[in-house]
Amino acid sequence: MNKETTIVGVAALIIGFLIGIMVGGKFMAGSKASTSQATVQQGSGAMVNPGQASARIAELEQLVAKDPKNLQAWITLGNDYFDSNQAQKAVQAYNKALELDPKNVNVLTDQGVMFRALGFYDRALNNFEKANKLDPKHLQSLFNTGIVYAVDLKQTAKAKATFEALLQKDQTSDLARQAREMLQQLSTTK
Repeated sequence: MNKETTIVGVAALIIGFLIGIMVGGKFMAGSKASTSQATVQQGSGAMVNPGQASARIAELEQLVAKDPKNLQAWITLGNDYFDSNQAQKAVQAYNKALELDPKNVNVLTDQGVMFRALGFYDRALNNFEKANKLDPKHLQSLFNTGIVYAVDLKQTAKAKATFEALLQKDQTSDLARQAREMLQQLSTTK
């Protein structure tokens, strides 16, 4: 009987351990799902609670209302709108920033991305091309031009030419790798 009691005890421990793992695993999986639903990925890669993002946007809106010539506040507000998928508001904030610094290639590019999100492909292209003319080494604007041609306008020849131009300027960056992938995809599609 002593041997049977030991076997039953060990079996109970193993079964309890396995049940604990299964229940704990389900709890953790649910916890991870709710965590991912409660956060917003910012352009910087930081995870921010949507409530905190809204509070920060409200603070920035007050700041630019008091100090409309604060370039960095307009850019940050535009970026926060961008990160929270408020494309129209991002375009407006970036427009205010561009009134203060019309040659800011990063703002031109980010505003172009928001124009694209709104379906204004010609305006997006205009921003990307302007940014690239101001800084021919600004690869992100060149890559984004290729994306609009390839994905949105289905102009394969222009897309290929744009990605090839990017690769002539750079062979090693992540954008160069993505441009090669896009060229490969464009070559395999009809």
